[in-house]
Parts: sequence; C-alpha cells; structure tokens
Amino acid sequence: MSKIDPPAGRARTVTALQRLPKGIWALGFVSLLMDVSSEMIHALLPVYLVGTLGISTLAVGFIEGIAESTAAIVKVFSGALSDWLGRRKLLAAIGYGLAAFTKPVFPLAHTVGWVVTARFVDRIGKGIRGAPRDALIADLAPPGMSGAAFGLRQSLDTTGAYLGPLLAIGLMWLTGDDIPLVFWFAVLPAFGSFALITFGVHDAAREPGAQQVRMPLSRAELSRLPAVYWWIVAVASVFTLARFSEAFLVLRAQELKLSLMLIPAVLVLMNVVYSLVAYPIGKLADRLDRGVLLASGFAVLVLADLALALIGGLAGLVIGVTLWGLHMGMTQGLLATLVADAAPASLRGTAFGVFNLVTGVALLLASVLAGGLWGAIGSQATFLAGAAFAALALLGLVAVYRHRHPSTQRPAAP
Repeated sequence: MSKIDPPAGRARTVTALQRLPKGIWALGFVSLLMDVSSEMIHALLPVYLVGTLGISTLAVGFIEGIAESTAAIVKVFSGALSDWLGRRKLLAAIGYGLAAFTKPVFPLAHTVGWVVTARFVDRIGKGIRGAPRDALIADLAPPGMSGAAFGLRQSLDTTGAYLGPLLAIGLMWLTGDDIPLVFWFAVLPAFGSFALITFGVHDAAREPGAQQVRMPLSRAELSRLPAVYWWIVAVASVFTLARFSEAFLVLRAQELKLSLMLIPAVLVLMNVVYSLVAYPIGKLADRLDRGVLLASGFAVLVLADLALALIGGLAGLVIGVTLWGLHMGMTQGLLATLVADAAPASLRGTAFGVFNLVTGVALLLASVLAGGLWGAIGSQATFLAGAAFAALALLGLVAVYRHRHPSTQRPAAP
C-alpha cells in the first residue's frame, strides 16, 4: 500500500470534516457538554457510594446495570416514537433537558436511595434522547459519510468524557476532596447542553415520498429490518457482556491504593484514547472493510481484560485502561454506523432503540456478573470473565463474517 504524504492526508481530513453538516457538529458538542457533566459525577460516584455511603461492589454493579438497562428500555419507545412522529430533535431535547434538571439531585442526596433515584432518572433522560439522536445523525449524514458522522459525534462525546474527570480532579484538589461541591459544578455544562440542542439543532427534511410508519414496533414493521441488522444485534450483545461498566476500572484503581484525587485519571486516560481513535476509525469505515475493523476492536478488548487481570500494579492498570479506550474507539461508533446503514431510513429510530434495548440487557447482566465475581472471588475473576466473553464475541463475528455480507465490507465510495 503506497504511503500518503502528510499534507495530502491532512487536506483530505479537513475536507471530510467540512462536508459534515452543522447539525452533526452541534449534536457532537451537545454530547460533549452533557458528558462533561455526567463524567464529573460518574468519575467519583462509585467511590462516593462505596467509601462514603458504605455500599458493596455488588450493589454498585446492580445500580450501574439497572441504570443503563433502564436507558436502553426507554430507547426502544423513544426511537419508535421518533419514527412515528418524524420529529427526532424534539425527543432528543426532552431527554437532554431531563438529564440536566436531574443533575442538582446528586449534590443534594445524602442517602443511597436518593442517589439511585437520581441516577435512574438521569438514565431515563439518556434513554429518551439516545435513539432519536442517533437516527437524526444518520438522517443528516451525507451519502457515504455515515462512519465519519458517527465517528465525529463519538469523538466529541468522548472528549467531554475525559474533560469531565479532569475537571473533577482539579476541583477535588481545590475543594479539599469535597465530592458534593464537585457535583454542583457539574450542573453548569448540563444546562449548556440542553440550551444548545434547543436552539442549535433542527430535524432533517423528510424525503419526498418517504414511507409513513404507523406502528413502528409491530411485527409487520420489524420484519422490514433485514437479517444483517439482527446479526449485528446478536454479535453486539455477546460483546456487551464483556464490556461491563467503567465503574469497575475506577474500583480497580481504588484497589491499587491510588489517591482519591487521582482516581478520575483512570477515566481521563481511557477517554483520551477513545476520543483520539473514534473519528479516524469512523472515517476508515467509510472506505475499508468494516468486518475487519470490528473484529480488531473485539480482539483489543480481550487484551485489555487480560492486562487488567494478569499484569499487576500500576503498569497493568495503565496498559489495560489504554487498551480499553482503544477498543471503545474502534467499536462503538462502528456498531452505530452498521445499524444506521442496515436499517431502512423510516425505521432508524426503532432500529437504534431495539439495538440499545438488547445490548442494555446484556450490560445489566455484565455489570451484575462483574460485581458478583469481584465480591466473591476478586477483581482478577471479573476481568478474566470479560476476556472470555470478548473472545466468544470475536469467534461469533468471524463465523458470520465468512459469509461476507456486503454491508460489513467497504461501502461504495461517495
């Protein structure tokens, strides 16, 4: 393969970014601001729950799993509703608004019940916005650029995910480890996100003659989703069993006696790698074989879990967390791209909703299993189990890939 000189490569990157509509950029920055807010809280919440409120790691697994699976269940209905209404921006704005107005509950909460309630309602907001937002990105993306569009949003989203913990670290130092006060600061970017989607994002124009969806979740409509979509859902579900909540990366850092102020650095490292990788992988997915890219991401998660389980001390943590961020950047935007391209345009909201429901249930099982293994046997068992599930998903992907379905291969050039 011939080398591309750097100036030409840079020129092509700028051109690709310039071709993406302003609405996709705005949705990316909406995600960035909300992730700054959420990750300022999430970076400290496991430690707050275990160290301050005194709950077990198994309970953390239940809380994280139930919160995320709740979001996944809501996504089914919000995605289907966006197909029925044809108004994806409205539902996305409602979801971001609900999350913003929930954020002040975290610093006010002094019992586990209040924290769980706030986390639950916050995730309902995530569920309402998730599928309509992803479907809107697919609607707005120019032909042949869905990978770049999802990669850009994922990259900006994840930039917020490491800026949040960085702010948490700085504020913990400035406030003398005052976690509730840090939670108060997290309220500001959440409301900025809500304002941006309210005034800076608009729905894509409906294509002339587009099919009207009357009952998106009916058997007749779901039967319009092709077989390739369903195998994407199946493989992603097994893969999600290996991708339990990042709360367990935070707990691994605590287990290694990392200082309380520096614990959020775990999520910073992971998300820096994630954000740097997501857009280039998305851009590659518009040009190269998607099955190979996805399989590579699965393999990287196997290595991440093995590093966290088998390499001791700070070195194992750094290697494992870095590889974890790399696998996220290689898989999350790509899976969204595969879903968007496999589903009919009129059913994209429903397709994303069903995808997130199934993978959300898998995430619940994964988080509960991770917490149970951690409490009963130890952290090594948690990460070894994750490596086993990731390897199983990789084998399943390879088996399906032998049929070489066209939608997993390099798409047609725009």
